[in-house]
Parts: sequence; C-alpha cells; structure tokens
Amino acid sequence: MPTVSAGTATVSYQVAGSGPGLVFVHGTGFGAQGTFGHLVEQFTADRTVVLPDFAGCGETVDDGGELTVEILAEQIIAVIEAQGGPVDLVGFSLGAVVSATVAALRPDLVRRLVLTAGWARPDDAYLSTHMTTWAALKDDPESFGRFGTLTAFSRDFMNAIGPEVLAGIMAGNQPTEGALRHIAVNLRTDIRELLPKITAETLVIGCTKDGTVPFGLTRELADGIAGARFEELESGHVVVFEKTDEFVALVRKFTA
Repeated sequence: MPTVSAGTATVSYQVAGSGPGLVFVHGTGFGAQGTFGHLVEQFTADRTVVLPDFAGCGETVDDGGELTVEILAEQIIAVIEAQGGPVDLVGFSLGAVVSATVAALRPDLVRRLVLTAGWARPDDAYLSTHMTTWAALKDDPESFGRFGTLTAFSRDFMNAIGPEVLAGIMAGNQPTEGALRHIAVNLRTDIRELLPKITAETLVIGCTKDGTVPFGLTRELADGIAGARFEELESGHVVVFEKTDEFVALVRKFTA
C-alpha cells in the first residue's frame, strides 16, 4: 500500500483502476475502505480511484497530536500531489469538510468537487449536542456504538437490514482514539470563510433523514459556494450504504 508524508503523518492510501483521478475522502472514525470500499468497482473501468486514510484511521500514522481540518486537508493534498493531480474530489461527512478545505486552499488540485452530508460551522445546537454526547460515551463502547449507529442510519434502513446486521454495525462503531480525535475536529471547525475561495465546479448532496448532520446545515454549505449544485437524497447520514446506487449515479454523472 503506497504512503506519502504530510507534516507529522505518514499517510496510507489505496489505488485502483485507470483514468482520471477520483479521490474519496472518508468521515469520522471509519476509514476509506470501510466507507467507500464497496463502491470502488463501480468507478475503476474509467477512473483511477484513490482511497486515502487521514490521521486516525487505517494504516496512516502520525504523532497523535490535536488534529485540525487544515492538518487533515494537508494530508489529502499530499496524496493528490503524489498522484499527479488535479483530481475530482468526493468527500463524505467530515471528509466533505476536509475536501471543501482542500478545494479552497489548493484550487489547482481539484477539477470537480462532491460534498456529501457535510457542514460549514460547528455552532449549530443540534450538531454540537450530538458530537458532545457521542464523545461523552467514550467509556461505554456499547452505548457509543448504539448512539453512533442510531443517528447514522434512517429507521427504514435499520429495519430493512435486520437485527444481526445492525448488531454488527454497532459492534464496529467503537470509540477509538482516531474517532475521538475526529469528533474533536467536528466540534471546533468553521470553514465558512473558506467557501468563497472554492472555484471548482461543485455538487453538494444532502440527506433528508440525516440524524447526524442536519439537512439544513448541508444546504447552508451549498449556499456558501458560488454556483454549487444541490441534490437531495431520501436517506440517513450514511447515504453511501443506504442509497448506494443513487449516490453512485450522482457522482458518475457529475464527474463524467
């Protein structure tokens, strides 16, 4: 697995396929493979798919210090540069916040930008209460997993997958050191001043049943980016699993 240095981190990433670069940036706690691995084959026929793990996930290692959105963006920038950029950049949740930061700081590296279930400010009462509550459950892994899963998926999806699959998802949602470092980033990151600097053609995808990042916050994110196109999917937060086909179709059409 290739790696690249960025600040104090050695950033690990996966590469598959051939063609113009398409980089997927994961969210809080779950790495790139766990978030996007099931989608890779739907793009590799005509795209080089790159799955980086920023600090706190996968095989990426750093000094364990406090993370900022700028530090995480620097890690994604290093991966894009190693791939010879520019690329189309797809971010989910915290990965959307990081991807927007990359596009604002290094517009030369981003052709098109897809931001899914993201936000721009930390001072929303629901979002800050959610993240604070989630972090407070760190000493109770079972409750941490239950809370994270409850707010990540819609009721319809949880009923559809059945109790055994749901139990497996909850068991995998753990208060790792990386997840807690990411939640801390979520609680303090404000990128509103960066949004006007984004020049890449942008698609923002909002999830109407999102119990983690309120739909209205994702709409605000789109409104802050000049010319951004906004699409909504009837889904909980983790739309890449709930509405896989619809998500892939939107990304493929926009980045074609």
